[in-house]
Amino acid sequence: MTEKPKDPSAPEPKGAPADEQSAVSSTGRGVTSPYDSPTGEMPRLKQPSDPSPSGRGPDLHKDVPRTEEELGLDPEIPSVGEQAKANETAAYSYASIPPAPNGPGEPSRPLRRRNGDARRGTLDLGLFLLRLVVGGTFIYHGLQKLTGWFNGPGLDGTRDMMGGGGWDHATLSTVLVIAGELGGGGLLVLGLASPCAAGAVLAVILDAWMWKQGMFPGFQYKPSVKSGVELESILAGTAVVLLLTGPGRLSLDRNRGWATRPAFGSFAVLILAVAAAIGTWYWLHGGNPLTGIEPFK
Repeated sequence: MTEKPKDPSAPEPKGAPADEQSAVSSTGRGVTSPYDSPTGEMPRLKQPSDPSPSGRGPDLHKDVPRTEEELGLDPEIPSVGEQAKANETAAYSYASIPPAPNGPGEPSRPLRRRNGDARRGTLDLGLFLLRLVVGGTFIYHGLQKLTGWFNGPGLDGTRDMMGGGGWDHATLSTVLVIAGELGGGGLLVLGLASPCAAGAVLAVILDAWMWKQGMFPGFQYKPSVKSGVELESILAGTAVVLLLTGPGRLSLDRNRGWATRPAFGSFAVLILAVAAAIGTWYWLHGGNPLTGIEPFK
């Protein structure tokens, strides 16, 4: 007895899945899994070349969605790549050429120069100690000449010493050297008007260097009480250092540009201080302080 062939016009049973309806074995049983098919074949997937339900063939002219709007995405949300690029741009904004504008909340360039670099380490402390040593040394010598403290000559003794040392106007020379040592040294310790203070003590110590150097022929760089210029050379060098570096933040000039970022003004003050020392020497003393030194004999 053979099975009656299934009428193709008969309706499919309702409620059965499409795969189960289409996959029927030769015995008439519904196939519940592709692996249960007696033929061992996987159901064929729909190919792009298969005809559309309308019977007109596949639509090859329809555009594939490519933009965020066609895909239904929110265009205002940046992608991961855009976020990484924005972070990189923000991190290296000041390394670009030309310099990028200031970001929101960032201080302007003049304000950053005024506040100085925050990563200065112990630089400000070192400059403060250097100012104390240099400025304190000049205050010490100034008080010796003015008051006679610390076994100093006093005002009268300083005037007599200047007159006996070849200075033409002993009183004026005494006033200038005391004002430079006390005034410049005190301002250095406070860190106030630092370029002028460093220039004043530099001019004073250069005159002292030329005075002691010219007492005897030859280079007098040796620890001698009468003619050695070793101490004067060290003090002149430290005054130049403070003039070129600025007093640092631990000073009354901390809000000034020359406190942490000195520029061309420091060179100008340096040149003026050297010129003032040379002019004062030739006007009030005269003579060649480099006598006996090659090639200045």
